[in-house]
Amino acid sequence: MNHVDSSLGLQVSALKHFPYESTLKRVLDVVLASVGLLAALPIWLAIVVAIRLDSPGGALFVQDRVGVHGRRFRFYKFRSMYADAEHRVGELQSSNEVSGPVFKMRVDPRVTRVGNVLRRTSLDELPQLLNVLKGEMSLVGPRPPLPKEVELYRPSDTMRLSVKPGLTCLWQIGGRSTIGFDEWMELDREYIRRMSLRVDLTILLRTVWAVLSCRGAY
Repeated sequence: MNHVDSSLGLQVSALKHFPYESTLKRVLDVVLASVGLLAALPIWLAIVVAIRLDSPGGALFVQDRVGVHGRRFRFYKFRSMYADAEHRVGELQSSNEVSGPVFKMRVDPRVTRVGNVLRRTSLDELPQLLNVLKGEMSLVGPRPPLPKEVELYRPSDTMRLSVKPGLTCLWQIGGRSTIGFDEWMELDREYIRRMSLRVDLTILLRTVWAVLSCRGAY
């Protein structure tokens, strides 16, 4: 059991299990993620070529994230930053524009030209459909945090680890990175309390508009 598992196991083990999450929600994830992957294949290939031509490094960015019940998994995105981005976080920490244990900048010098486009359109998130098919993520759920962020969670924040992380969520459609950390956590708790087929479909539909409007994307 890793550090995250041991520190959170007791807190999340007593949380409520949701029948919808283990049945129809999984069916919805598999069907829509499969259709999405097939439909996006030409876009996927074009993105891979554009990333490789724009800057040195692979097209995919793979990172450890924390999933349901504190279990870690390998998280996929299209690479939107230069290859040394992870090593430059320390020098940019004073420019962090959000509260809490997360790091975000509206104008991040680590982001490539192609990466800017991918982020504004949320196309960098497409590879997470693979995480959904693998059962590590859901289409809708709290965004998967980094292990170092989870280590700084307050007891109330760990509730978001009682369900699978998602590709989109209330935070994503409510303003994304323009929302403060405390409100973000409350939106995730609200989603967990209300989780249902109707709520998930509503969030998915509203996500389409949030992506097209490029609202709060950074």
